[in-house]
Amino acid sequence: MADGKPLYSWTRRQLLRSAFGLGVAASSVLLASCGGQSATPTPTTAATPTAPATPMTAMTPAAAATPTAPAVRRFEGQTLNFMIIQPHVETGRILAEEFRKEYGVTVNVTAVPYDQVQAKATLDVQSGANQFDVVDYWYITVGALARDGILVDVTEWIERDKAEIDPDDFIPTIYDVYTSYNGRRYGLPYDGDTHVLFYNAELFRKYGLSAPKTWDDYLVAAKTITEAEKANGIYGCAIMGAKVPIIICSTFSNRLGGFGGRYLDESGRPLLTSPEAIAAAEALLEQAPYALPTPLETAFEQALPAFLSGQAAMMEFWTDLGVYSEDPGQSKVMGKWDVVQMPVGGNNTKPNPSLNAGFGFGISAGSKKKDLAWEFIKFATSKTMHLRLLTTTGSGIDPTRQSALNSNEYKTFAPKVQPAAAAALAGAFAWPTIPQAPDLMTALADELALMLQGAKSPNQALGDAQAAWERILKG
Repeated sequence: MADGKPLYSWTRRQLLRSAFGLGVAASSVLLASCGGQSATPTPTTAATPTAPATPMTAMTPAAAATPTAPAVRRFEGQTLNFMIIQPHVETGRILAEEFRKEYGVTVNVTAVPYDQVQAKATLDVQSGANQFDVVDYWYITVGALARDGILVDVTEWIERDKAEIDPDDFIPTIYDVYTSYNGRRYGLPYDGDTHVLFYNAELFRKYGLSAPKTWDDYLVAAKTITEAEKANGIYGCAIMGAKVPIIICSTFSNRLGGFGGRYLDESGRPLLTSPEAIAAAEALLEQAPYALPTPLETAFEQALPAFLSGQAAMMEFWTDLGVYSEDPGQSKVMGKWDVVQMPVGGNNTKPNPSLNAGFGFGISAGSKKKDLAWEFIKFATSKTMHLRLLTTTGSGIDPTRQSALNSNEYKTFAPKVQPAAAAALAGAFAWPTIPQAPDLMTALADELALMLQGAKSPNQALGDAQAAWERILKG
């Protein structure tokens, strides 16, 4: 988003250029555009302790309040403080209102750029400010937050309430990855994220192209359309290459998975110099000249309007783009687009998508209202609430539950996207979730950006990233 009014009214992904250091001043604009939801002040003055807090032990079922009749009103009149990422502000507003209606509890929603959630949640607990009760965390930070004692271990609570929660309903590729560290669980999944490939079917028909099945197909289509349409301001693809992990690493992950690669082997050793990783980097570099100028300056707010206006013929993105593409208030490609799974490459013949982004809700270890926080998390991630948010235009929520993913409601709401999302989520691979994961992905983002700048070859960039990962993992 530039200064002033946006071209498109994003609620899910807007302003994410502010994330990971791309500028956070626009956060107030987003908050103002989301119904005037008041926010609890974020702690800024508390001193940072000299040592991390001791990780909190598991909360036992006995610690929870005994329900009274009616059970949902036993917290009536209380207040809950909820830290949520900016792209989830709209869902935060809905959750706060619905929880107030059902439980009689006021939920204060504080929206922050999601690159800052880990730092703010950690400072809140370790400084003793203890303002927040529930935290919306990016799944790759679960190991760091658990290690540092920032999230409450809710393993026993899940077991106690499993009939209500139905953990088996969570998509298997998501549940453990989003919640587990060292065999314990620290939250419940809220927003399940993987990429699929959207393409402009009208442009593809015009040039006799088929939906890409391989990254070679993708390159041919991108080159064909760009060379024919560049003079008209139309490009074969939009490649999101802005130097922030959630953007450039998602783009690389799509290709890494496509070539059959992974980030770590079974022993935890980095695989960034594997043949699959090198092939993925080479493919990205080869495709970049045919993308919307320029990949290094392309984040969400550049890519989405380009696809919806017909300026970009292909874009790999989260599944909710299908909803926006059929919104007459935002899209010029209504009825002209289609979607498939991510392409494959090399010797790999099976789609191997990546879990790009993805969020869970956890209880802050500093909360004085852990029982209430747990009730809110169960409510927010429940089957009923998840299906409602999944089928709400502008919510920005992607599937986490099998019941919602396979429901008739979702199939009707997103008929083109549902089959691609179901196929992708059935076998998506995860980014690292160990405590060092945020540092690992930042180091990789730096090297990939240097490659796209032309400062390093794919071999040099990934060789340097491999060395950086090995140093980080050694401590």
